Amino acid sequence: MTEQHSHEFERGTDGPKVIMVGVDGSDSSLRAAAYAGGLARRQHALLAVVYVQPVPAAGAALGAPVAGTTDEIAEDLVAQIRDAAERLKGIFEVRWEFHTFPGDPYNGLVQAADELKADAVVVGASEQAGHRIVGSVAVRLVKAGRWPVTVVP
Repeated sequence: MTEQHSHEFERGTDGPKVIMVGVDGSDSSLRAAAYAGGLARRQHALLAVVYVQPVPAAGAALGAPVAGTTDEIAEDLVAQIRDAAERLKGIFEVRWEFHTFPGDPYNGLVQAADELKADAVVVGASEQAGHRIVGSVAVRLVKAGRWPVTVVP
């Protein structure tokens, strides 16, 4: 005779606490943010929106205003997210935070996921043709095998 254990559902204790989404202003990253926002709302999780700010290297040596441009992108992303959150206020409530991390997209997202203790990572599919050969940030995050990763087309 086998012993049977009854598994009781624990309300409010299952599911992710922090859902992280990487955004860079591309259409696929904004779709990923919308998708992650829906997940966070349904799971009552914190939505951590992360923009990885490229570190000025070659551009700075040539005198290009790289840092100013990436600051503008970050400010624009925050404004878009605030506008969307404001439009949904009273209909859908999502707790969210915006973070910037310096570096290349892959390492910046890894650092962010670790520091923010992300339970899940959502990113947009790469829109660059070269990533089919080299591998996109999304593929590298999946291969890292450290968090569940959802790639939004």
